[in-house]
Amino acid sequence: MATTRIMPLHVGKGRTESREISDIIDYVANPQKTDNGKLITGYACDSRTADAEFLLAKRQYIAATGRMRGADDVIAYHVRQSFRPGEITQEEANRLGVEFAKRFTKGNYAFVVCTHIDKSHIHNHIIWSSVSLEYDRKFRNFWGSTSIVSI
Repeated sequence: MATTRIMPLHVGKGRTESREISDIIDYVANPQKTDNGKLITGYACDSRTADAEFLLAKRQYIAATGRMRGADDVIAYHVRQSFRPGEITQEEANRLGVEFAKRFTKGNYAFVVCTHIDKSHIHNHIIWSSVSLEYDRKFRNFWGSTSIVSI
């Protein structure tokens, strides 16, 4: 049974949106943790350019809707999905991460799933854009939203 934790990503003090999103993508896509990148899966984006694609989507959203938030704006979401040691193979963990992300976002948001195998337990990092693929809305995270998806 996997445990999950969802974390909204905001711009940190003294950092730009671009730096914030590229730093988190660089961390989760680390080749030393993802079997040289074999355990990275992108959906509706290229995992190598996801940071730039997420920022472009946000600009397109602003242009399409005219809505712009301030410093508290969420630029992406990060889910950590952990499994018990020996519970699952790394390939199966990556597949379940993709399945979870597709169900959770209803397939309407670009995301990257990176499976880390550098600890005693296998775990996924899932990063998805806060802007829909249609650029017409943003993801709404609400209390209990992680309990609506089961695999």
